[in-house]
Amino acid sequence: MPEPIRIPIERELDLHPFAPRDIASVVAEYVDAAAAAGFEEVRLVHGRGRGVQRGIVQAALERHPRVAEFWDDPAAHLGATIARLRADSDL
Repeated sequence: MPEPIRIPIERELDLHPFAPRDIASVVAEYVDAAAAAGFEEVRLVHGRGRGVQRGIVQAALERHPRVAEFWDDPAAHLGATIARLRADSDL
């Protein structure tokens, strides 16, 4: 089994390098790590197209207990989603 890929936790994650089958788990792990790093808001770049990646990202955010709300980034023309995270005290 290959070693996990370590990526720095920043306020934005570009999902283009990840295989579509991995997107939901990458989003879930990223949200956990971003919340642990103290971020209140993050931006997930999924790209435009037919909306498949966007749907996967937003479904993962919808299910995640640390996500208070999310919306399409209006500056990205449906190419990114912004998520507001809950603090530990809000869980």
